[in-house]
Amino acid sequence: MAVHAHPDDESSKGAATMAKYVSEGVDVLVVTCTGGERGSILNPKLQGDAYIEENIHEVRRKEMDEAREILGVGQEWLGFVDSGLPEGDPLPPLPEGCFALEDVDKAAGELVRKIRSFRPQVITTYDENGGYPHPDHIMTHKITMVAFEGAADTEKYPESEYGTAYQPLKVYYNQGFNRPRTEALHHALLDRGLESPYEDWLKRWSEFERKERTLTTHVPCADFFEIRDKALIAHATQIDPEGGWFRVPMEIQKEVWPTEEYELAKSLVETSLPEDDLFAGIRDNA
Repeated sequence: MAVHAHPDDESSKGAATMAKYVSEGVDVLVVTCTGGERGSILNPKLQGDAYIEENIHEVRRKEMDEAREILGVGQEWLGFVDSGLPEGDPLPPLPEGCFALEDVDKAAGELVRKIRSFRPQVITTYDENGGYPHPDHIMTHKITMVAFEGAADTEKYPESEYGTAYQPLKVYYNQGFNRPRTEALHHALLDRGLESPYEDWLKRWSEFERKERTLTTHVPCADFFEIRDKALIAHATQIDPEGGWFRVPMEIQKEVWPTEEYELAKSLVETSLPEDDLFAGIRDNA
């Protein structure tokens, strides 16, 4: 189960991993916490389109349907309202009724229902910083960690209301946007006489105030990078197919960095680090 904040997050974070496991016969479910209603239209070719602006919620649902089909995963909505990304100094208050202002335990209960119904062995989500500090990403982290424990807690979440108790075995943080990967691709491009889209990223890395994460798990999934990109492009309002996401030639990506990275946050099974499989320790004890 991959728990994400908005439609498009599932295609930019761990999509190749999901497609790999689907190809192996694993059941994969994406849970999307919000509808992305307050997301900006980031594709310049679609900006100013009156229909999209007036029907962004419906448009993003259709994009999610297309990406889901491409990845071969299941997908369900948690039903919360996008909080938007506040900007300014000082930051404006979050809109009333948005996801980030929900009670954490109550919102986690909705995810507990999904976990008890789907019964995943492994859950992926964001770290405590949300991957980047979007309020919905941070809230997604909070409710996932509560739900990971709460799915087995029948006092906090009674079976009569939330379904039969169940305990997932591992939870991971997506860490695909990590410094080692960025530096490796950056230098590979320069060594080949190509322009790198990461120069400014690396210069500004310290400004992000992000601590270096522990990359415990590198999942080989290069054979599924094309599927990942196709799913991402399906989110047409969010992704410019000629933008920075796609400036590194595919052959360089596969040669230099053929994996997607995760940080093991909690495990109820024994496993040896580093891993190359989200199911390490689970397959052995199946």
